[in-house]
Amino acid sequence: MTGAARGQGEAEARKFVAEGAFVVMGDVLDEQGLALAGELGEQAVYLHHDVSSADDWARVVAAAVQQGPLRALVNNAAVNWAAPIAEETPESLRRIWEVNYLGTFLGIQTVADPMAEAGGGSIVNVSSIAGTQGIPHLSAYGSTKWAVRGLTKVAAIELGPRGIRVNSLHPGAIETAMLPSEWHGRPELFGHVPLRRAGVSAEVADLACYLVSDASSYQTGHEYIVDGGITAGIPPQD
Repeated sequence: MTGAARGQGEAEARKFVAEGAFVVMGDVLDEQGLALAGELGEQAVYLHHDVSSADDWARVVAAAVQQGPLRALVNNAAVNWAAPIAEETPESLRRIWEVNYLGTFLGIQTVADPMAEAGGGSIVNVSSIAGTQGIPHLSAYGSTKWAVRGLTKVAAIELGPRGIRVNSLHPGAIETAMLPSEWHGRPELFGHVPLRRAGVSAEVADLACYLVSDASSYQTGHEYIVDGGITAGIPPQD
């Protein structure tokens, strides 16, 4: 599980451990990741993991395999910022693509063989509702999340015969570090959302847990949206 030190990744780690899984957590936020692993106890271990590094992926996956059969991967790590197209630079685009897209690609590529050898498994790629529609000022972030969505479908087709399912998860506004802290706990700011609030990380974790479980054993190559209904259509004008 990448990006596991805080936010959605932390909630996913907690949920998976609660369901009895052994979780290898990766992140670059070492202090927070180590503290979380210590709290979760013997069912979790934290490793420093730069998802844009193929060497880091090889090291982390090898460590996971030492713990037992590798049956699931959640590609959760991502970075985000908002900027008009006119203000983006090649350097900023390169960085966001390295983390959000290349990191996801390397994860799929690296786990495919050991997961198949374990008898199959499930990969969950965390995209975004920005990977389902155009959102102003998210040209960099959104383009990576559209790419993750497309990559998911290709991987599902290629890896399905090896017993590996691949799905994408598309959160809307979730109360994490990616959402301004002053917006947390303020449902009045989300009147455009049918459920009239932002989501919380545990709601994303529940869906991720479902997608790696046997309960979703015949589901692959699809998008799963957790957004309070914001992408359902045009909201009413109050």
